[in-house]
Amino acid sequence: MASITLENLVKHYGAVEAVRGISFQVEDGEFLAILGPSGCGKSSTMRMIAGLEETSDGGIYYDDKLVNAVRARDRNVAMAFETYALYPTLTVYENIAFPLRSAKWKSERVDEKVREISHTMELTDLLDRMPGELSGGQAQRIGLARALVREPAVFLLDEPISHLDTRQRHRMRQFIRHLHLELQYTMIYVTHDQEEAMAMADRIVVMHEGLIRQIGTPDEVFNDPADDFVAGFVGEPPINFLEGSLVQSNGTLSLRFRGHLIPLPESLQSRGDSLPSEIKMGIRPFYVNLRLDPDEPYDLAGEVFVVETLQDFCIVSIDVDDERLQVVAPLSARVQRRERVHLKLDPEFMRFFDLQTGKAVGLG
Repeated sequence: MASITLENLVKHYGAVEAVRGISFQVEDGEFLAILGPSGCGKSSTMRMIAGLEETSDGGIYYDDKLVNAVRARDRNVAMAFETYALYPTLTVYENIAFPLRSAKWKSERVDEKVREISHTMELTDLLDRMPGELSGGQAQRIGLARALVREPAVFLLDEPISHLDTRQRHRMRQFIRHLHLELQYTMIYVTHDQEEAMAMADRIVVMHEGLIRQIGTPDEVFNDPADDFVAGFVGEPPINFLEGSLVQSNGTLSLRFRGHLIPLPESLQSRGDSLPSEIKMGIRPFYVNLRLDPDEPYDLAGEVFVVETLQDFCIVSIDVDDERLQVVAPLSARVQRRERVHLKLDPEFMRFFDLQTGKAVGLG
């Protein structure tokens, strides 16, 4: 295994700067996800780590060794892509064995290794089949097995399960995470799907427009986003944002949103001087309570736009003035379209961002 260090990594494609001087370290045996929307630079970063793309500037280190000039074939990197590209004329056994035969391994050692990885990945019953006889999930596992069989120093996965259906993706997430815990490979997982990153990774690197916006554990990225981009990109249903100004009213520091005053958490009441005057508040739909009785304390009132009923909860979209907010509510709420409702925001879970810079404020 190996640790990976990136120092001020840059990648240009002509006049386009796809990766703009990023730095981070992946510990030996760590599962790190690079998460971001299409075009953010995450796949370019992974391809430079693998040696498939030359760096425009900066350094890539495996342990303490600079590998910028080392060919991809000599970096001992295994990769799995969205397209698993199995050889259609070879059996599953021979597909897995192919990289070992190419490396001139002896037949006895090849057989031992193929059967070992097949057992680990629950493929033993499929070894005599042809790729055309496999389901998508089975084919993806064989593609992973073919990559893992060489015992790589680093294992790189680029959107490996994005084309599978929901049930298969869920199973493959569990399987990949299990493999990491079992084999302890250094793994870098590239994805645009925040659910995949949150479910599997030890840490997440969130990228946007070629830059790193935050590095942290799934809990840190979800609960304490570094800026409003991370807050908005991570989480489903997405976070609610309310923009306004800070005001003092009756000795209480509040966010003025439209004509409403929303008190800030107690921890921020004495910190008004350190906060920007124009601010954006974010709160996730799980932490907004739906109230039907106007006599109960509430922060906002609005009208139900639509109710999405899921199996064990519902997502209620509510128009507050000209802003649409979402609330996760129990099925027992039983609200209807156009019904007037009231919202109470949990101050413990409010997060605040500078309206001009987008940076988180008020933490710590």
